[in-house]
Amino acid sequence: MSGHSHWATIKHKKAAADAKKNKVFSKHARAIMVAAKQGGGDPDTNIKLQYAVEAARADNMPRDNIERAIKRATGELEGVRFEEVTYEGFGPGGTAFLVDTLTDNRNRSAAEIRKIFESRGGKMGAANSVGYLFERKGVIRIPANTTTEDDLMMPALDAGAENLTLDGDYLVVTTAPTELDKVRKGLTGKFTIEAFELSMLPKDVVKVDAEIGKRLLELMDALDDYDDVQKLYSNFALPEGVTA
Repeated sequence: MSGHSHWATIKHKKAAADAKKNKVFSKHARAIMVAAKQGGGDPDTNIKLQYAVEAARADNMPRDNIERAIKRATGELEGVRFEEVTYEGFGPGGTAFLVDTLTDNRNRSAAEIRKIFESRGGKMGAANSVGYLFERKGVIRIPANTTTEDDLMMPALDAGAENLTLDGDYLVVTTAPTELDKVRKGLTGKFTIEAFELSMLPKDVVKVDAEIGKRLLELMDALDDYDDVQKLYSNFALPEGVTA
């Protein structure tokens, strides 16, 4: 099981318990604000905003919070301006990390993320030091207990998907970035879509042992707890039996 996929599963379960915490809603608000600032406040014409809003709704973010974030981005309300910054780094075991942030102070974010890496056996990298190890893809997660690979394969391919894999508790449909919305719509109503997103998937994985795997999950947990961090990607593969 890949580290990123394992983390996505863990984080999804964690989010259900944390959904009422201000930290979760704050991260969603930032994502909504940046998307609306870039492409306008109408989710029907701004696909990035549509994804951000649906992710917020999945974590039970109140409608008023979502609308307020959009209004701040479009100038109807005053608010802090955030920018998207991706930091790159190395974790224990020669693993690679991409850390997507939304920040109002990139120098502060860089210092804090560097501190997190160094305190857990990793280090920050320069721009483009690990980015080439990943590729952007659309990802759709469908609970494996709701259908089978055989039943999902042809509808997914017919809708335009590139691949289908079983990863733990989920069937994972991958698409070209531009095809994510088309494939999602093609599967909606036929299958239970639990999550979908644009993601950075590793081209190859680094296999780690249980001890390194535990340290890597602790590093990802620490990074995720930092308010400015929105998404995490890594390229490690955990051995069977390693849990958060």
